[in-house]
Amino acid sequence: MAVLALLTSLLSAQESAPKPANPTPDAQESSSRDTRIDTTPPKDDDKNHPNSEAAVADLAPAPASDTSDVQEFHPWNPYKANKDIQVGDYYFKRKNYKAALDRYKEALYYKNNDAVATFRIAECQEKLGDKAEAKKFFEQYLKILPEGPLAKDAHAQLAKLAKAE
Repeated sequence: MAVLALLTSLLSAQESAPKPANPTPDAQESSSRDTRIDTTPPKDDDKNHPNSEAAVADLAPAPASDTSDVQEFHPWNPYKANKDIQVGDYYFKRKNYKAALDRYKEALYYKNNDAVATFRIAECQEKLGDKAEAKKFFEQYLKILPEGPLAKDAHAQLAKLAKAE
């Protein structure tokens, strides 16, 4: 009973408390206008600093036609890459080299410069008859892991491909 009386008195006190008047429109606006930093160059800046273009040339956006230095970002997911390699191995054992090649390439999408996927791509390319691509990926594997566990095999395959030419 005492608790009920206490709650009732609290509710009536809240309802009878004076409410603040409507705030002015200026009080509702954001204060960020006051804190903005002016980044425009000073008047006559080009005349006062004639050679400043070279100092900020790397900050200027590249023209639309020049995309040579642009790198595309991919999601980095080594777990997904490892799973793609496992599935690629499954297809490779079943002699479905095209499907295996697709999975190994997908592994490189999620983990760039993966040595195992690179080596397996080279093997698939060789099995599919694309000797130039196979050579390229065997060489890429050797750049990634020159003394890696598959380096002997990569050197042997490169020698075999060189004799075939």
